[in-house]
This record gives sequence, C-alpha cells and structure tokens, in this order.
Amino acid sequence: MDEFTFSREQLQVLQSPLSTRLFLQGPAGSGKTTAGVARLLSLVAAGVPADQILVLVPQRTLAFPYYRAIDQPDFPAGGLPSVVTLGGLGQRMIDLFWPGIYREMGFGKKNQPPAFLTLETAQYYLARLVQPLLDQGFFQSIKIDRSRLLSQIIDNLNKAAAIGIPHTAVGDLLKSAWVGEPAQQHVYEEAQHCANLFRHFCLENNLLDFSLQLEGFSRHLWHSFLCREYLTGVYRHLIFDNVEEDVPVVHDILRQWLPSFESALLIYDSEGGYRSFLGADPQSGIELQTTCDEIISFSGTFNRAPILDVFSQTLDARINEARPLEIDPAIRSVVEYTSSQYLPEMIEAISSRVAGLVNNGHVPPGEIAILAPFLSDSLRFSLMGAFEKMGIPARSHRPSRSLREEPSTLCLLTLAKLAHPEWGLPCNHYDVRTALMQSIAGLDLVRADLLAQIVFRPKKMLDGMTSFDRIQPAQQERISYRVGEKFEKLRLWIAEYRQAPLAEMDIFLSRLFGEILSQEGYGFHENFTAAGVAARLIESVRKFRWATRSPSNPADAAFGLEYIRMVEEGVIAAQSLPDWDAQNTDAVFVAPAFTFLMANQTVDYQFWLDLGSQGWWERLYQPLTHPFVLTRRWQSGRLWTDADEVAANRTTLSRLTTGLIHRCRKGLILCTNRMNEQGDEQRGLLLQSIQSILRRIPFQPEADRV
Repeated sequence: MDEFTFSREQLQVLQSPLSTRLFLQGPAGSGKTTAGVARLLSLVAAGVPADQILVLVPQRTLAFPYYRAIDQPDFPAGGLPSVVTLGGLGQRMIDLFWPGIYREMGFGKKNQPPAFLTLETAQYYLARLVQPLLDQGFFQSIKIDRSRLLSQIIDNLNKAAAIGIPHTAVGDLLKSAWVGEPAQQHVYEEAQHCANLFRHFCLENNLLDFSLQLEGFSRHLWHSFLCREYLTGVYRHLIFDNVEEDVPVVHDILRQWLPSFESALLIYDSEGGYRSFLGADPQSGIELQTTCDEIISFSGTFNRAPILDVFSQTLDARINEARPLEIDPAIRSVVEYTSSQYLPEMIEAISSRVAGLVNNGHVPPGEIAILAPFLSDSLRFSLMGAFEKMGIPARSHRPSRSLREEPSTLCLLTLAKLAHPEWGLPCNHYDVRTALMQSIAGLDLVRADLLAQIVFRPKKMLDGMTSFDRIQPAQQERISYRVGEKFEKLRLWIAEYRQAPLAEMDIFLSRLFGEILSQEGYGFHENFTAAGVAARLIESVRKFRWATRSPSNPADAAFGLEYIRMVEEGVIAAQSLPDWDAQNTDAVFVAPAFTFLMANQTVDYQFWLDLGSQGWWERLYQPLTHPFVLTRRWQSGRLWTDADEVAANRTTLSRLTTGLIHRCRKGLILCTNRMNEQGDEQRGLLLQSIQSILRRIPFQPEADRV
C-alpha cells in the first residue's frame, strides 16, 4: 500500500514502533480499519512471521477487510495470520486441551470427544427437551413462535457467559427487574428451568453450545498454565478491531493478555455498540485504553459531505430532546424527503429515484443502499421486482430470512423427499410443481403444474414419478419435449439413486446439485444466487449431521428425515453465514438498517424507508430475556421502568441514525408512507424528529436536491 495515500493520522499508526501497544479510536468512516489492515501488512513487511499475528474481531463479518488483504497475490509466502473471534479461538483451544479440562468443566463422557453445536443444532436438542414441558403447560401465558422461544432461552445462556455470571442466576436477575404482572415472573422461572435442563443435557453428552465454549475458555482454559503459555508463545502481535462490539468477558481476557504481546493495536469505534442486544459492552471496551502505551484519536472522515455531520448532530439533538439548535438550511442539499400514502406508491417512488441516480446521475448501483427497520417478505419482493423491471441490479440480505424460506431450498428438500419416500414425509403436487419450476430452466407455472399433476402420485410415492414417455402425446406437446427431456433425466437420476445404498443427506444434495441441477438446461445453471443457497443448505445439513450423529451409529442415513422434519416445524431454520463479503458487487443493497451497519459498508446514497415505523426505535418483543438487564451495567434488584425503556430506545435510535449517516458520503433520501402494510397510520419518533427539522428549512427546488 502506498504510504502517500494515507492521512496524517493513519501514518502515525503505521510509523509507530512495532513494540508499541496502541489504542485507536474515532468515528465510523475515519479510516480506522484501513489503518488496521495497513498495520498488519507493515508487521509482515518488517519480518514478523505472519503466524505470530492474531487478528481478533467480534463477529466474522467484520473480518473481511483482513481476509481480502491476506488473499492478495503479493501477500508474503509462508504462514498466515489467525483472523478469528475469541469464541472461535476458544473452540480451537477446547478441542486442543480437551483431555485436561473435560472433567473440570463437568462433562460426563471420558472417552467421547467434544461436539460443538451451532445455533441450529443447539435449538434442535433444546426442542427435544422443551417439547414435553410445553405439553405440560409451560409458557401458556405468552404467545411466541416456537423457534423464537428456543432462541431466547439460548440467548439467556449466552448472555450469562458473556458477562461472567452463573447461568442459574439469569432467572432471578430478570425477576428482580420486572415491574409488571406477576405471571411474567413465572415465565422467567420456566425459562430458567429449560436452560438448566439444556445445560445438564450438554454436560452429560459432551455437547458445547456457544455459552459453554465461552465459559470453558474464560473460566477454565484461560487460567490454565499450559493453555496460557501456549497462546502467549504462539501469538506475539495483536490487532483487535471493533473492540466496542465485543462482550465484557472478552475484554477481561484481553486486559490480562495485553502485557504479553510485543505489539498491539486496539481499534474502537467511538459511536459503535450496535451489537448491544447481543451483549456488546462499549464501556468495557473503552476501559482497555488504560492498558495501552498510546492513545490515537481519528477525527476526520473520508469523502463525506460535511453537512451530513451537521444533520447527524441536529437529528441526534431532536431524538434526545436536547435544547434547540440552529438548523443549517444547507441540510436540504443532502437530505431529500418524500411521502406516499401507501406502500406501492413508495416502492414506485423509490425505484424511480434509484433509476434516476443510476441512469442520469451516473451513480454505480453498488453505491446505493435501501434500508428499513424491518425487511418483510412483501417489501423485499416488491423492491427486488421493481429493480428487476427497470434493469437495475440489486441484492438483498436479511439475517432473519432463513434458508428454508428460499425457493431453491424448498426445491432441494422436495427432491430429497422424492428420493427417500421411505421416510414417509408428506409431499403434495404443489411442492413438486415448485420443485420442477426451480429445477428445469424456462419451465413456467402452467406447464409445471400440468407436469406435476401427471407424473406425481402422492399416495404412491414409493413407485416414483411417472416416465415422460408414458404421457399422452398431446400432453407431451403442451409441456414440450425439451422440458420432457430434462425431466426424464432428473427422474432417472433419482430412480438410480434409490437403487443404490442410500447416502447421507448432505452427500445426496451435493451429488444432485453437481450431477443434475447445475448442468446446462437446469435451473441452477449459472444461477449463482441459487447455487449459493444450495451450498449453504449443504453446509447446514453437514453441521447438523456432525453434531447429532451418535458414535454408536455413525452411518445412519435417516438423520435427513429428522433434519427436514425439524426445518418444517420451524425448530431449525437452516441458517448459515451468508455471503456478506459481496461489498464489491455492483448492485443496490436492500437490507434492514442494523444489518447494513454490521456489514461495515459505506455508500454514496442511502434510502431510509418507513420513517414512521416504531421498529426504528422500539426493541423487539422478548418475553423470555432482556438485553439491557442482562448486562454488567445493570444493578441487581433495580426495577426496569417505562422511563428506562424510553431512554434505552432513544439511545438505540440515536446510535443507529448516527451510524447510518456516518456511512453515507453524498446524500440521504428519506421515505415514508402514511399507512403501513397493515393499514395503520405511522407516527414514530424518527419521523417526528426529521419532520421537526425539515419544517424549519425552506423547501429546496428539485434541481438543487441530492
């Protein structure tokens, strides 16, 4: 990297002695991560063995700038830096030192190796324990989706590990803060009982969910002489990016570990803390600066219109009801406001405005982000359809949208049912119709429906699908012989598979994709989105098999039956780390606002949708947990009041809007519709705050707006 491309502040980081421990802080967009990547490269260029460098991040998506730097062709040959989360590092250490700690951690099976659980597999085991309790009447006083119920119980365990308290203390902590109906305290007791059952089950069967992995490393391995000697000997240099987004236990470990490093660079976003709902503690992170030799503060930003910072400060004051500020009329030059009556009008306005930016303003599609508090299926479908109609490339990401909701996943699972009729899983002709449409390129709904009705017999699944050759000629012509040829090849492949010994489900899906669906003439051929979904589904199935396979029965192929059943019941959602590293894709990015923040991406233009929605500032309904009570900052015995709720919501909204604006270079287009998707009028705090600012600024002509 050319040193003349760096700012004066970045050069201060690069030119600091390699024996220095630095604490770097500054706002988003000030070049902190760029300095971190440059520091990594300078360490390697100075002769530091790359495998002695540890790069820590709070979550894997924040590591992509470092991955990209390491993947460059000019990166020196030899070892590679370890780019991990502390949870990932802890998992490696538990696996390495398992014989020495399993008894101390309370695990019961001496001769069985540890099995590390994903969120999916943890929910699978928890569901098996919770279902009998649900049948007995547990959680009758609340209405919540089963998968969310399971995830909140697991979340309580994770937060207990993150703040360093016993998992058995969570229920009492939640009850001590509750001020509402007494029945809710009973819900907390039931959630605690389920968490205790799950922990006991894990210890009996050598299963480690995230909470046990974090506890195992922080409470046991880190205090082990052998483990600490190993870590301090292997890693001599540290880069810790986004310190503010990690949990207190991680900060505790780093506070003790830092003196052992020859050099360290800790990077702190002064406006961060977006993962607070997951246990992040910015206050704990900033305290690490006392362990460093030098504190460097970045203040400037790269290529962002200065008036956007003025708007950010003004909006923050309005949200927090601070004293009135002088409102700069120049805000109108970077902020555009549009209002619609209903959602379809807003979609049309947004797509037209994006088309104008791309076609007339020569803005690359990848420099535009469409952000909403929540991205419902209908909103996502409408936006993507509008952009497709206008020929504008677009991509979307919503973490809550699981793989089981993707058409490609439904296709693969339906074909798995057809290939394993002995499982007895129900399958109707609508499922087969959808699978055929996804499988065969160019097959429309009408012909797919006709073909499915002819070849599929729900009550005779063991006999397989009917051959295309046996269809009446008139019907063959309606379907077309090209489609018939592709269908027949798929049918014969399934028939031949059934004659051979059954393979494990992930192997079956891999073969199906590679030998049939990815070939020319089929729906996954050159469809990279569908191929990505297939790859993540196969990975999900494989991890499920690894975590649930019994050592006494390692070749049982029927676990696929259990996997599909759990997916259809909503217990597991086939979730996987998505392709976050698509920042170079030149396409409009459609996502929830918090998702965009965690992608750590900056664009020229942002569209904020549904300004009146309460979702911009109200936290999600979580009857079994509480993200603000389960923190180190919360005093046990203190009551959580409505005033606390409002203050926390205002802080969250202020942090969110500031983070978004600081990831925008040129302009904001603020969109609202008077009626939401349910037909209700919207008057949320964000809308009120923005309107109170814009009303005091004279209207600016279209030609002068962003």
